This record gives sequence, C-alpha cells and structure tokens, in this order.
Amino acid sequence: MTEAPRFLRPVKAPAANVGKAVTFDTPLPLDCGRSLAPFTVAYMTYGALNADKSNAVLICHALTGDQFVASDHPITGKPGWWTTMVGPGKPIDTDRFFVICANVIGGCMGSTGPAETDPATGQPFGLNFPLVTIRDMVRAQKRLVDHLGIEKLLAVVGGSMGGMQALQWAASYPESLRAVVPIACAARHSAQNIAFHEVGRQAIMADPDWRGGEYQLHGTRPAKGLAVARMAAHITYVSEMALQNKFGRNLQNRDAKSFQFTPDFQIESYLHHQGASFVDRFDANSYLYITRAMDYFDLAEEHGGLLSEVFRVNAARFCIVSFSSDWLFPPFENKRIAHALNAVAAQVSFVEISSDKGHDAFLLDEPEMFATVRGFLNHAASDLI
Repeated sequence: MTEAPRFLRPVKAPAANVGKAVTFDTPLPLDCGRSLAPFTVAYMTYGALNADKSNAVLICHALTGDQFVASDHPITGKPGWWTTMVGPGKPIDTDRFFVICANVIGGCMGSTGPAETDPATGQPFGLNFPLVTIRDMVRAQKRLVDHLGIEKLLAVVGGSMGGMQALQWAASYPESLRAVVPIACAARHSAQNIAFHEVGRQAIMADPDWRGGEYQLHGTRPAKGLAVARMAAHITYVSEMALQNKFGRNLQNRDAKSFQFTPDFQIESYLHHQGASFVDRFDANSYLYITRAMDYFDLAEEHGGLLSEVFRVNAARFCIVSFSSDWLFPPFENKRIAHALNAVAAQVSFVEISSDKGHDAFLLDEPEMFATVRGFLNHAASDLI
C-alpha cells in the first residue's frame, strides 16, 4: 500500500517559543472599523541599539514569513528565512545595525491573530478576528518601534508583502524613517494575484476539517486544504525557467510512469514537500487573513489612483529592487513606484536584477541584490554612524 502524502497525516501544534513579545492595552484602530485590545506583537532583535538610537533597521516579512529572520525557527529548526541578508558582516550588518523583525498581526507566531484567544469569549478568535490590512500591520509595528524608544528608523526593508509594508511605512509615517528598501513588490495587488489567493483560500475552506474556521474547537486542522493552497502559491514564487532547469519532466524515484495518481514527476514530489512542510508551521486561518490583507493593498486608492501623491511629502531615500523573471510582482510594477517617486522629486534608485529564479530570488543567493542593499544602507547611515 502506498504511504499517504505527509500533509494527509496529523500535524503538530505551533511552538510556544516566539522570541520576544509585548502586549499593548491601548486599542489598535483597524481599517475595517473595529479595533484590537489588548493585542500582542511578537518580535526578534539582532545587534545593539546605539546611544542615540539612530541605527535601527526594521525588516518586514513576507506572507509566510515570521520574526525569525536571522535565527533558527522554533518549529522547523531551520535557519532564519533571510540569513543570507541579515547577520554579522552581511548586507544588513548586525555588527552595525540594530535589526527588528516583528510577526504581523493576523499572523500565527505569537502576534495577535485568529488562532489566539479572544478575551471576550475565552475561545480562539477564528473568523471572529477582524479583517486586517497592510496599514493595520504597520500601525502595530509603529507601536512596537515607539515602545522600543526609537523615534526614527534608519531604514525599513522588506520583500514581497514585506515590501508592501515598507511602502506603507513611507506613506503612513514619512517622518519616522530615513530610508526605504522595497524589494520584489508592488503598490497594489494585481487581479491575477488576487485570483491565485482566492484559489488558495477556497482550497482551505473546502477542507472538511476547516469546520467554518472553528477547527481548533473541534481538535482538527485543515492540513490538506492548507497544503494545496501552499502548493498553488509556490508555483507563483518561481519562474518557468527555474522549474524547467531544476525538474524538467524527470521522474521521481522510478524508471517508468506508474499510471496512477501518485506523484510520478519530480516537480509533483517537490510541491507535495512544500505543502507538507508548510502545514507544520502555519495556521490556516492566518493564511486566509494575510492573503486578504495583501489583496486589499492599494497604496494610491485614497489619492484618486495617483501614486505620486502618496509620496509628495517624503524626505526618505528609496532603493527599489526587482527581478527580471519575477512574474508575481514583475519589474514594471516596481518601476511604477520609482516613476511615482521621480514625479515628486524624491530620492530614489531603481535596480532590476537579471535572474532566472523568479519571485523567490529575493530570498536566495543574489550577489547583485546583496551589493545593492549593502551599499544603499551604508550610504544612508554614513552621516549617522
């Protein structure tokens, strides 16, 4: 009998170790009209804050990331998701900079989200958790930065959804940061990306174990649906060329096709692995909420669609990084941000890096990206540190 794929088997509960955390009693107003109180932000820091608190760099994580940017993950045991970028002597050098990374609200690694306890009921929020936006996530991060006694960040850096947060920081708190590094992102989510997210959400909600979002109360987890959502999303993170070069039509551990619906091809096995490893560390309802936050993101919406108006009053320096093979957030989306900044005479540089790795290139070994970020941050800090 063929063994069931791993994502069909029971999965372990999230770990309790979330690094540092701070709980705020003052309500956090949300774009949906509701508020959160109290709410918790879980975070990690690296390096040391200097005497005048001018060397702080906030890193914003992507959809499936968390606060463990440069330290081992407490559930998987794997190295942090950006150890190529963050650490002693790395482009974001923790020997020079005080690095902060917070789990977004709505997340599932210690910050208040749908899996946490609703103080009004004593039960998990589930779908009673309010819908949050990228701006709400940034509001919570601002509370954390204020709590740490930092009046002005040296830089906000992020890729993908993290890049959206970096842009929102520039829009919401232009006086609170000196530099912004949005990587592989866009000023709004496209119709195609919303469509991919909806496929993932429907896969989760179609899983009988989802139980209308109340799976925690029933002792179940929609692991199959969440794994399928991850599989579908992961396809968008890599380029066709990268998939072809890595897998082609090669068979997985067999010499001939099985003529069954078990994974025959290496690419199928790879996607099953991606789905299986994801459900061990991520909450299904959080996936629903965070993808929705990305869908709602449209930085120019309140300015009549004029993106330049978002940045009209902004003295920060910007460095926008894109990748040639990124079809999730293609270079033209990143250029649109640069053009808007140019229109208001902002300080902006734009880099399109030639890469065949697709969207996930920002997480991989890309020397040109490393050199770009290192040089930009060193220049931004030259008159401060």
